[in-house]
Amino acid sequence: MTPRLTLAMATATATLVIIGMAPAARADDSTPSVPPGTEPTATAPVEVDPNDPDLKLPEGGTLAEPKVLDIKQVVEDQSGDERREDTNADVTFALQAEVLFGKDSAKLGADAKARIAVIADEIKKQNTQLVRVFGFTDNLGSSAHGDVLSKQRADAVQAELAGDLNDPGITFEVRGYGEQYPIADNSTEEGRKKNRRVEITFPRTAS
Repeated sequence: MTPRLTLAMATATATLVIIGMAPAARADDSTPSVPPGTEPTATAPVEVDPNDPDLKLPEGGTLAEPKVLDIKQVVEDQSGDERREDTNADVTFALQAEVLFGKDSAKLGADAKARIAVIADEIKKQNTQLVRVFGFTDNLGSSAHGDVLSKQRADAVQAELAGDLNDPGITFEVRGYGEQYPIADNSTEEGRKKNRRVEITFPRTAS
């Protein structure tokens, strides 16, 4: 009985030794290498001479006054029928002629009046006293006809705005520029559609 028990214990001990010697799994704590040529360097790639005269202002020279650059934000609806531009100084709405008037017409439609009413609300919010309404056309037809039509359309938008605002203290500047100042390529119908527009601009006085 005793020899068999000893053999069994010896076998169990050997098994434990084998298990104990198995390598344990561990996480790789090493830092990933950087791509060749991108290693940080302790010195600048080009030596700069602080005494170089080209790096100094000429005698009597001064730096220009600091100023805040104007930032323009442009939002256009998916159809492209209406575009809003916001800068630090002004707000501009550009409405394509097709959503305001019939072809070769200066008579406002019902949908146009609703769009203009929304712009009038924004003008009231800004509490401005100056509104510019400019009309533009594409380059089809005669330049003289475009000048007249663009002015008639600007006049129609201004009259609708004035009725919505009902404020005699507001000054309007109304002009028709015809085919001048295109914002798109007149060689395509898509571009000409963008150029046929009325722009309403007023100063930004509220945040």
